[in-house]
Amino acid sequence: MPWSDPDKGNEPNPWGRRTPPKPSTDLNALLEKLRRQISGLFGKRGGGGGGGEGPRLSSGLPYLGGILVVLWLASGIYVVGPDEQGVVLRFGAHVATEPPGLHYHFPYPIEEVYTPKVTEVRRIEIGYRSMGQTRRKMPTEGLMLTQDENIVDISFAVQYRISDPAQYLFNARNPESVVRQVAESSIREVVGRSKIDDVLTEGRAVIEQRVQALMQRILDQYKLGLMVDAVRLQEVHPPEPVLPAFLDVVSAREDLERARNEAEAYANDVIPRARGQAARLVEEAEGYRQRTIDQALGDASRFKQILSEYRQAPGVTRERLYLESMEEILRNANKVIVDSKRGNNVFYLPLDKLSREQERATAGQKAEPAPRSESAPQGTSANRALNSIEGQGAASGAGGQTPAFGAARQGER
Repeated sequence: MPWSDPDKGNEPNPWGRRTPPKPSTDLNALLEKLRRQISGLFGKRGGGGGGGEGPRLSSGLPYLGGILVVLWLASGIYVVGPDEQGVVLRFGAHVATEPPGLHYHFPYPIEEVYTPKVTEVRRIEIGYRSMGQTRRKMPTEGLMLTQDENIVDISFAVQYRISDPAQYLFNARNPESVVRQVAESSIREVVGRSKIDDVLTEGRAVIEQRVQALMQRILDQYKLGLMVDAVRLQEVHPPEPVLPAFLDVVSAREDLERARNEAEAYANDVIPRARGQAARLVEEAEGYRQRTIDQALGDASRFKQILSEYRQAPGVTRERLYLESMEEILRNANKVIVDSKRGNNVFYLPLDKLSREQERATAGQKAEPAPRSESAPQGTSANRALNSIEGQGAASGAGGQTPAFGAARQGER
């Protein structure tokens, strides 16, 4: 084999000189060369042949140490995501909380970083478990006792998120379990102070708000670094064994409520109308009272005026009263008077048309009576005034006027 064979490596030839290695394109040869160079850095013996050099410390060891130190320091670079916060620990103690972005910390074991997701909305379920599109009931979690000693089955969900990542990481070993226990305790306390009607019907929103406030207060006392976003009641109903009976009770209550509403609607319709009618009757009575008083005062005033005029001119006054009385009496009389002594002409009188017009006028007056006024009943007032004047004349002994007036009155009658 020639001394220049590549398999001999760098072994010296018989003349005391080393043969330079030829470049090789073989991958195995390249790997072997790299292995030998790395072994030389740590002082291993050279390969082969007769008597090599003794162990020596390679001059590349400091460079390797520097590279390792640089890599170790570079491991302190970290990135905090947009939905995270970085919690930095130095020898196990919390020293800083970093916002999202690129940051640096001293490499492990000096410092280490935790990056919990602080914007993620977490959810726990009480009384049921979601199994894809279905739900599995958890009876032991949902049965609760109300204030009026009734049992209800409640399923609800709690949504929460991290508000303080340091407290969330180090103040509780299992924060989710703590939140579940706090939720069960809070809902049982609130339901225990409420009646079953409020829990099943209109009081659900109030219960959700109270449970959320109570949970937040307890979590703040525990310093868990959590914030309760919402409490949502999913299902609220009586236990399965008594559900049919409870539905019958609810139906009866609905019937009672419907009947009560109908009665209130009827009362709201009848009572205002009755009050309106009563007020109308009172107003009519007041109007009649005032009208009667005014008519009486008018009659009295008219009587005084007629008496004064009668004392001044008895004949004229008596004639005027007579004419007014006849006008009042004959106003509605259906009579036609024809004076046939003045000529032999034949008069055409439409008696049937006049009769119909008179009947229509009479019917209209009956259907819509004219309002009474002080001057309407002239004949009646005139007769009463005439009778009163006669009585006063007889009582006062006015001489020859009263007998003459009485005789004239009798002749007219």
